[in-house]
Amino acid sequence: QVQLVESGGGLVQAGGSLRLSCAASGSISSIDPTGWYRQAAGREREWAGHINRDGSADYADSVKGRFTISRDNAKNTVYLQMNSLKPEDTAIYYCHRITPTGDYWGQGTQVTVGS
Repeated sequence: QVQLVESGGGLVQAGGSLRLSCAASGSISSIDPTGWYRQAAGREREWAGHINRDGSADYADSVKGRFTISRDNAKNTVYLQMNSLKPEDTAIYYCHRITPTGDYWGQGTQVTVGS
């Protein structure tokens, strides 16, 4: 079994920063591909970005240049550094990890950006 525990969400003013964490445990590889998704109220869940096995990352156009995904292999934790936050970034953020035994979702963490 795999567990993903997210943390780091909260309330921040526009232009501020937050760093989300997604800590994994269980039957995982330290370099599992991991994505970040977000879902705003009344909208479908959308992909924000992901980190590949080789450590490279890809991003949605809406967050490119503002968000950075990184990984600490020793801690089995993936981070989402969010800078220059905008009110439209307000959403529940989820991590999604693809492991040798299947893919798993975190419980989500709320990010609210005030104007």
